[in-house]
Parts: sequence; structure tokens; C-alpha cells
Amino acid sequence: MQVMDVTLDPDTAHPHLILSDDGKQVRLGDTKQDLPDNPKRFNSSLCVLGKEGFSSGRFYYEVQVKGKTAWVLGVVRESVNRKKGAITESPESGFWTVNLCDGVYQALTDPRIILPLREEPQKVGVFVDYEEGQVSFFNVEARCHIYSFSDQTFTEKLYPFFHPNESDPLVICPVDVTD
Repeated sequence: MQVMDVTLDPDTAHPHLILSDDGKQVRLGDTKQDLPDNPKRFNSSLCVLGKEGFSSGRFYYEVQVKGKTAWVLGVVRESVNRKKGAITESPESGFWTVNLCDGVYQALTDPRIILPLREEPQKVGVFVDYEEGQVSFFNVEARCHIYSFSDQTFTEKLYPFFHPNESDPLVICPVDVTD
């Protein structure tokens, strides 16, 4: 497994999102920024991707969600819809994501799967095994599994996906490999 050093890609960020200078934090801003449109930029969903995609191997990264009341995390395929109308976040649409919304954790499938978590995660680990077709999510502090998308077929590059949903930031964390 390779620990992924994720940096956010400003060219994909929705104009309402604010990225930190180091590319490790994203939050919802108060106003829409005047950014150049490009094919990579999301303009209908308040999200951003990581700069580096991958099309083989096993990868892992961690994101701090402590104190947040809403967020979406996971991976998406490179060709995911970024421009038109409402985006349906599901594996069929190229999204392998989980979220917190209105106090409920869900796997974003069609239909949604409610995730009955015993503890609110402070930090979420995201693990991808490209060849095995698996995307798994973990509560890092509690050392427990949240959810896995299994038996998926990946045919193009996957990118880390972040949707902060509010002004408190999502923070990409260094992974402690000493455990």
C-alpha cells in the first residue's frame, strides 16, 4: 500500500471553495471567486479533486473532519460530470463516496445506505485497491471500518474527492505510519 500525499487541485475547485496556500485544506467561502473556467473545474457541485490520480495499485490517505456537521469524501473517476446540473453521487456516476449530512452518515449509493456509526469520526481514512475494485473508509482514531464499496470495476484514473459543505475546513492530514 502506498500512502498518498494528497494536494488539492485548484483547477478543479468550484469557485465558491477556498483552498489553503499549501493545498491541504478546503472550505466553503462566502462569495463566488472570479476564476477562469476550464474543463477540469466543477461548476455545479461545491467540490474539488486531488491533483494526483491513479490507475493501478493500492492507495491510502486521511482527512480530518473533526467539528464538521456536513461533508463528502471519497474518490471519483476522471470523466465524472463536472459541469451540468445536479450531480448524482453514486458508483454508477463515477463517485465512490461517503458523507455526513443532518447528523446521518451515508454511503452515497442509489439508494443511499445509512451507516450506523458508534462514534463520530474525527479523521477518516480512505483506502483504494484499484485492481480489486475496492474503496474503503475508516474511522482512524477508533480504528474501525466505516464502509466499503467492493467488486467495483475501475477503467480510468481515480482522484481523491472533497466536498466541504460548510465554512469549517476539510483538512488532509499526514498519515502516521508508525502504528
